[in-house]
Amino acid sequence: MKKGLKTILVSIGILILCSVIFFFWASASTVPESEYQKLEVNSFKAITDTDSIYSIVTYNIGYLSGMTNNLAVEKSKTLFDTNLKKVLKEFKSVNPDIIAFQEIDYDASRSYHINQHNEIASLGYTYEAETVNWDETYVPFPYWPPAMHFGKVLSGQSILSKYQINSQERIVLERVKTSPFYRDAFYIDRLAQVVKVQIEDQEVVIINVHLEAFDTQTRVNQFQAVLDLFHTYAATNPTILLGDFNSDANDENAVIQNILQEKSIGNAAFTNTDYAFTYNSETPDVRIDYIFYTKNTIHYVDGNVLQQLEQASDHLPVAMRFKLK
Repeated sequence: MKKGLKTILVSIGILILCSVIFFFWASASTVPESEYQKLEVNSFKAITDTDSIYSIVTYNIGYLSGMTNNLAVEKSKTLFDTNLKKVLKEFKSVNPDIIAFQEIDYDASRSYHINQHNEIASLGYTYEAETVNWDETYVPFPYWPPAMHFGKVLSGQSILSKYQINSQERIVLERVKTSPFYRDAFYIDRLAQVVKVQIEDQEVVIINVHLEAFDTQTRVNQFQAVLDLFHTYAATNPTILLGDFNSDANDENAVIQNILQEKSIGNAAFTNTDYAFTYNSETPDVRIDYIFYTKNTIHYVDGNVLQQLEQASDHLPVAMRFKLK
C-alpha cells in the first residue's frame, strides 16, 4: 500500500516538474527584448511623386494566411507564396507612400520563415520601422490539434515609408486582466506603434494599432489610451491613427463610436451612411479597420477599401490620399 502510494506521488511529482519545465520552455522568447523595435534604412530605391499628394495604407495582413487565419488547418507554402505574390503585385500597382501592417511575420515557422516585412519593403520602401508583439517558441492557438502549436513565431506591426522616419516608439497597451497566467504567458502584446515621418517640412505622426479582439473592456481601455495619445500629438503635429481596432462601426455600442462622433477627426473611406466593410475579406460584413486623421492639419483627398487584395489576408486594406495643410 505504502509502496503504491509512493509510486503515485513520485509520478505526480515528475508530471508537475515536466509541466513546469515545458511551461518555461514554451513561453520563452526567441530574441532579446532590445530587438522588439527596430528602425532601419535600406538600399531599396524609393520612387515618389512630387505633386504634394501623399498616400497611406493600413493592412492587417494576417501573416499572409488568407482565410485560413485562426483555423486549425495545415497551411502549405504554396498558399503563402501565392498570397505574397498577390500583395506584391497589388501594392506595386497602388504604390502607396506609407504602409502600416498588423500581424506581419518576421520569422515564423507557420509562414515558412519568410520575412514578409522585408519582401514587401523591396518594392521601394527605404525606411522601415518594426515592432514585435508576438515572440514565442510555442503557440497554443488554434487550440486543436496540439501538433500545430510547436514552432517559432516572431510577428508584429510594421511601417514602411518612402519618406524618412525620424523616430519610433513601441507602446504596450493594457493586457486582459482576467486572463489566467498560463494564457497570458502566450498572448500577444497589443501595441501602439508611434512613428514620426518627415514629409515636406513637417513631422507627421502615425499611430499604428492592433487592439484587443476578444475582451470588450480591455479593448475599451486600450482605445481610450490610443485616443488620448492621438489628441496629445494632434495638438502639435499632423497626426494619423490607423490599424485594426477590432471594433465594428455597425455596432452602436462599440467603442469606435467615440471617435466617429468627433467632428475634428476625419475618417478615410468612411461616412456614417456609406462605407465599405473590411472583414472578412471573402464575405465582408463588418468595418473594423480605419484611418483617422486631424482635419485641421491634413486635407483629405480620397480613400477606399482595396478590394483587389482579395483573400491574401482575412482583412482588406484601407487606403487614403492626403495633402498637408
